[in-house]
Amino acid sequence: MAEANTRNSIIIGIAGGSGSGKTLIARRLIETINSSDICLIEQDAYYRDLSHLPLEERTRINFDHPDAIDKDLLISHLQNLLNGISIEQPVYDFVAHTRKAETRSIGRHTIFILEGILIFESKRLRDLMDIKVFVDTDSDIRLLRRLQRDSSRRGRSVESILRQYEKSVRPMHLQFVEPSKRYADIIVPEGGHNAVAIDLLKTKIEALLMSKGHTIA
Repeated sequence: MAEANTRNSIIIGIAGGSGSGKTLIARRLIETINSSDICLIEQDAYYRDLSHLPLEERTRINFDHPDAIDKDLLISHLQNLLNGISIEQPVYDFVAHTRKAETRSIGRHTIFILEGILIFESKRLRDLMDIKVFVDTDSDIRLLRRLQRDSSRRGRSVESILRQYEKSVRPMHLQFVEPSKRYADIIVPEGGHNAVAIDLLKTKIEALLMSKGHTIA
């Protein structure tokens, strides 16, 4: 955390299980703070490119294990952003399990919100964060949300979603995600629907920015 504090930009890390409401709480924070100087970065964009593997083999990869994430690239990009250097973020295709040809250009911002299930698992990532938030949601709710998301937006069948949940999502959550909760500065139940937590986070972020000489319009 000390490394991030020496720079003008800040990183807010939001972790939690798949379907916990991480993205919703990030978006609610962005809406509440209401500034164009905030950028959301999703860990999911940094899944390793599997285009060198046949599609059938790609589908058997454990995407909930830390090794599925290109952490070196993610950390390098975050360090560049903290130093005011623009990046070209990968765009991931969740149907084909490959990176798309196009990239997303991200430039200088004061606030970066990093969201992902495994972002607290890596000490190198944790050390870049100014505030670490864990979204704590019951497993049955998380499973229902995952079913809705993966079937509607990622073209998966209910059978394949449940199979993946049983074989990798749940075991990896218990092994890596849930234990990482101990690194959180703030634990938020109910995700983005927790208005009190959103207000508290907004106040904390504003205080942190003021300590660096920034104000939020």
